[in-house]
Amino acid sequence: MKQICSMMAGVVVELLVKPGDAVEDGMDVAILESMKMQLPVASTETGKVEEIKVTSGDFVNEGDLLMVLS
Repeated sequence: MKQICSMMAGVVVELLVKPGDAVEDGMDVAILESMKMQLPVASTETGKVEEIKVTSGDFVNEGDLLMVLS
């Protein structure tokens, strides 16, 4: 199981992919806001989005699971 995790604590502002979408290594998949800065979350894997574990507005900590890829 391939996973995309948060690289920092923050609020999920926007999800850029949905289940079924193809994702490439290095592709932005979400936007997090931390300390009034919006930062993209890039995938570290290539695959297809199977499940998204967060929604816009959710607070996440560093290392929290955001998405599962196949």
